[in-house]
Amino acid sequence: MTEERMDKAIAIKEFIEDHKGIDTTLIDISDNCSWADVFIISTMSSLGHLRGVARELWGYLADNNVEVYQRHKTIGEDGWELIDLGDIVIHLMSEEMREFYSLEKLWQKMEAKE
Repeated sequence: MTEERMDKAIAIKEFIEDHKGIDTTLIDISDNCSWADVFIISTMSSLGHLRGVARELWGYLADNNVEVYQRHKTIGEDGWELIDLGDIVIHLMSEEMREFYSLEKLWQKMEAKE
C-alpha cells in the first residue's frame, strides 16, 4: 500500500473519530485482499449518529475530491453503512452489528492462515 493511500485512510479515520466514532479501527488488508487495501471500522452510538456521521463524511469526501464508488442513497435501517472508496472501505456500524460480524476477528484469522 502506498504512503498516500495510508495518509488518506488515516485522515478519514481521524475525521470519524472527531465526529464521535467509537473504537475506530484502521485495518491494513492489502496482503490478504485483491479488491481493497484498508478497512476503516467505527461504532456509532445510535441510528441518528450513524446517519449524521455518514452525511458529514460524504461531504468531507466530496470536499477532498475522494471518489466514492458505492454508497447507499439513503442510510439503511439495519445499523450498517458501507462506503466503498475502492482501495478504502468504510464500515459505520451499530454496536450490535459490529459485534455480530466481528470484521476485525475475521481479517485477523485470514492473516493467521498465511
